[in-house]
Amino acid sequence: MPNSSAPHDREAPPLRWAVIGTGDISHRLGPDLQAIGGTVVTAVWGRRMESATAFAAAHGIPHASADLTEVLERDDVDAVYLATPIATHLPLGLQALSAGKHLLVEKPMAVSAADAEQLFDAAERANRFVMEAMWMKFNPLHAQLTERIRDGLIGEPRSVRAGFGTPFPAGGSRWSAELGGSTVLDQGIYAITLAQSLLGEPVAITARGRVRDGVDVHAVIDLEFADGRFAQLAASAVEFIDPSAAVSGSGGWLTIDRMFWASTAASLYTAGIPSLFTPPERLELERQGNGFVPMLNAVVRAIGAGRRTHPRHDRRATLSVARTMDAVRAQILSAGVPG
Repeated sequence: MPNSSAPHDREAPPLRWAVIGTGDISHRLGPDLQAIGGTVVTAVWGRRMESATAFAAAHGIPHASADLTEVLERDDVDAVYLATPIATHLPLGLQALSAGKHLLVEKPMAVSAADAEQLFDAAERANRFVMEAMWMKFNPLHAQLTERIRDGLIGEPRSVRAGFGTPFPAGGSRWSAELGGSTVLDQGIYAITLAQSLLGEPVAITARGRVRDGVDVHAVIDLEFADGRFAQLAASAVEFIDPSAAVSGSGGWLTIDRMFWASTAASLYTAGIPSLFTPPERLELERQGNGFVPMLNAVVRAIGAGRRTHPRHDRRATLSVARTMDAVRAQILSAGVPG
């Protein structure tokens, strides 16, 4: 049921969505999209009709199809959530924008900064909203921490440490170079986004890792920023890496609990040197839905207000991270050891 904090005026017609792709992420985001006010999911597309029909039945969606053109031409679809293999984001996203639909693209927006830029350019020509679904930036914990860091919570932020590694089972697009498989694009994007949202654009990038069948499957990334600030980041699809994060500054530091991109809790060490010996302040918030509700509310509000991007994660921020991932992957794919 819609929640009490509807992002629309209740008199405004609901924003009608199609879900494109029936994988795990769609099964988790779809219910959050249906739970917020001012929206309705009217259609789902799957590569196979069986998967589309099963998804529609599981989530109470009235229309299922394996014909993408048919879905994008529907009059009861205003916006599209695109969650297909990474290499398909550009062609399918361009098709959605050409059909006049607003577009929310599962991260990463595309396999490269150049491809992502094409989507932004196409959205401008079509006068439609487009955004990479970087839900971490809309997570209430991250939003609060970012604001407090900018207000001096830990003094001047000087470094970021973040990782995300888990041995995924074989099979699927994650392991296909042709479909955009990449631990940097799939997992490392969170750590890079966190670092750059707090420290800006890096002035130097060093990366090393492992490669399997043309796919970067393990990455260790060092980013250098102006004035000696730095980030130490890691991602892996073949082994565990501590999925927490830390931000350190001239006056203290904080740690974000595991699954840092989706976490609801952090420890704040803000008393200077005494923080080394005393318990931290704990910040704990409640999760909203499966974690996507804050981002989806923000997107629906932005579209309702006539925006064509969202200031919290706009073209500049998306392309900045994409350029870093381009550089990281180029180093790993050219010199990485077999994985």
